Amino acid sequence: MSDQLLVATRKGLFTFSKAQHGWTVSRTDFLGDNLSMVLTDPRDGAVYAALDLGHFGPKLRRRDAAGGDWVELAAPAYPPKPEDLEDLDPMRRTPIPWTVQRIWALEAGHSVRPGELWCGTIPGGLFRSTDRGASWELVRPLWDHPKRREWFGGGADLPGIHSIAIDPRNPELAVGVSCGGVWATEDAGASWECRAQGMRAAYMPPERSYDPHIQDPHLVVRCNAQPDALWAQHHNGIFRTTDDGRQWTEVACDTPSAFGFAVAVHPRQPDTAWFVPGVSDERRIPPAGEVVVTRTRDGGRSFEILRRGLPQQHGYDITYRHAFVVDHTGDQLAFGTTTGSLYYSEDQGDHWTEISEHLPPVYAVRFG
Repeated sequence: MSDQLLVATRKGLFTFSKAQHGWTVSRTDFLGDNLSMVLTDPRDGAVYAALDLGHFGPKLRRRDAAGGDWVELAAPAYPPKPEDLEDLDPMRRTPIPWTVQRIWALEAGHSVRPGELWCGTIPGGLFRSTDRGASWELVRPLWDHPKRREWFGGGADLPGIHSIAIDPRNPELAVGVSCGGVWATEDAGASWECRAQGMRAAYMPPERSYDPHIQDPHLVVRCNAQPDALWAQHHNGIFRTTDDGRQWTEVACDTPSAFGFAVAVHPRQPDTAWFVPGVSDERRIPPAGEVVVTRTRDGGRSFEILRRGLPQQHGYDITYRHAFVVDHTGDQLAFGTTTGSLYYSEDQGDHWTEISEHLPPVYAVRFG
């Protein structure tokens, strides 16, 4: 079982270690700085931290498994924008900048490619590194795809890529999720296919609600043991696929809400998934002021409400996309919230323990 948690927040990176009498903060890094993402590479134990430094832009750091000092890495960067190219946000009709605004996703590559990393950014660019982040290359076939110009939403001023799901069977296969549907490659990024058929966008006119290119999945996760099974927490519901995204099915869920940002799937049981519900996009608070986690063990046919150890009155916690995580055993879960709380379960969510209640707003949580 994992005995370390890395928590990226609005004001620093906090490492929690599990001891005999519970979890304690064992290390603090980048205090006062805004961290948009953290990644622990399961292949070599290296830790990657993405900083969002406002005027100074996004920065990227790496610390090796042995600890020690952080090494500054090259941040992903776009090529110059062609002068004759019109690249406009479809909602605002304003130019989309060809500069990285935020590092929104970091994932380790396939196990047979030890130096490979993937990075999703705002605006909606996907980058790949083959040298542990020392350099990055924009995946041009996705960036240049004409349908990218229809992407919008996602809660930020610009659309972005927030989910990267590598297929453990084959290093050529991956799913990159944006604010414009679900996109898949079978040739390591040389070509891309939109796989959001079956998703429904309630915010669009009826004639366009099933258009795969304008869907807004908040997060997509893959079951490692059965990689064709993926779950999506969508803007207006929960969706599931068992054929690697070629057809999605909406899951009926009103216990207590189908809205949220985060989803975790059991690494060996594709029918088991967890969610942290909110009221709606317009009312980003837990239903009835009760912080709960919902769990399905039967592929979404039924849901349990897990609340033991969680605040059940005057709770205003919301959990962002990357702030909910399950470990490699499928037993340990942890999630952080916008109000600075951090919760942990060692029994698949049946019981929860509050690790901290006074962190800065939490943006990402990873087991070490």
